Amino acid sequence: MSAPLPSWHLLSGEYPPMAGGVADHSRLLADALADAGEQVHVWAPGPHGVVKEGGVTVHRAPGRFAPGDLRALSRELDACPGPRRLLLQYVPHALGLKAMNVPFCAWFAARRQDERQVFLHEAVYPWSRHAPWRHQVLAATTRLMLRLVTEAADRVFVSIPAWTEHLSARVKRRTEWRPVPSNLPAEVSPEECARARASLPEGIWVGHFGTYGQAIAAPLEAVLVPVLEADARRQGLLLGRGSDGFRQRLCARHPSLANRLHARDALAPGEAAAFLRTRDVLIQPYPDGISTRRGSAMAGLALGVPMVTNTGHLTEPLWRDALPVALVEGVSPPALAEATEDLLARDDARRALGAHAARLYRERFSLERTVEALLRRRTEDTP
Repeated sequence: MSAPLPSWHLLSGEYPPMAGGVADHSRLLADALADAGEQVHVWAPGPHGVVKEGGVTVHRAPGRFAPGDLRALSRELDACPGPRRLLLQYVPHALGLKAMNVPFCAWFAARRQDERQVFLHEAVYPWSRHAPWRHQVLAATTRLMLRLVTEAADRVFVSIPAWTEHLSARVKRRTEWRPVPSNLPAEVSPEECARARASLPEGIWVGHFGTYGQAIAAPLEAVLVPVLEADARRQGLLLGRGSDGFRQRLCARHPSLANRLHARDALAPGEAAAFLRTRDVLIQPYPDGISTRRGSAMAGLALGVPMVTNTGHLTEPLWRDALPVALVEGVSPPALAEATEDLLARDDARRALGAHAARLYRERFSLERTVEALLRRRTEDTP
């Protein structure tokens, strides 16, 4: 008689209805594993209770990973039949204690009765000898936390290769690069696209998908405003959480654009995908550069939307090698605007770029590739 297969237990500091990229990624993984026939549990913060959401059992508690609740977490986990496979969605700030939850990391490291896997969405707080002492304490603590969870893990996944710089040589041998997939559907029906187009004015459409944090909002404004002002036929569409507020601030500073700047905030994933799919060009500036941890960029790639973006210190070589986007070196608004103008002027180039992006996404970045990696059994021994 063959041994029973392990059940999956995702440990995540964010899970819907909480908002955030890690919450979206956790739900996508949980649902995809359940669809593949796996038994899946999720352990996350929230109102206390256990509910079945589709094929996934979700265990929520207000202080899910707080030091005082770890005994209860152990008791509830141990009540689930073994063998168990823990998958920690690692983001230091999502674990509580102001990103310094060492007790939880020590707890995870001590769960030797379970198989342990870690998905690193973020690694450590940056270190600087000139930073205030509290930032230096945070930098040191996040390095300790990372060491605890990765040294104990049977497998480690990183959303970008740069995170491996913080891992020991021993851990690197069992680490895999696994890009974050799009958190939107990768396919949209013609009917859904037609409804999205019909709800907006006619024109040449440029857009952005994201959450409009200050680090991205400033360069986005510096690119979007001149691109819209250059041609009265152009319309701008802002998609994602925070888009309404960003539009209001932008229109207050540039009232002449008020009738040509539109926002769709907090749409359902299918609706957001339909609006995104109909854009002529997507403008996605990133302060640290395009990388495979950017779910907003992955959404554009998956849907085959021509995208203008930039390099930075986290940009992987593949973006320059494969060129699935119009790529600018560094966050230079004039250069990003020039690249946008170039794409808008060439219909054939836009279509070819979008098709290339969608093809590369399917081959290398899609959720299916992530699930294949998770379900693939490692044949080598872990040292």
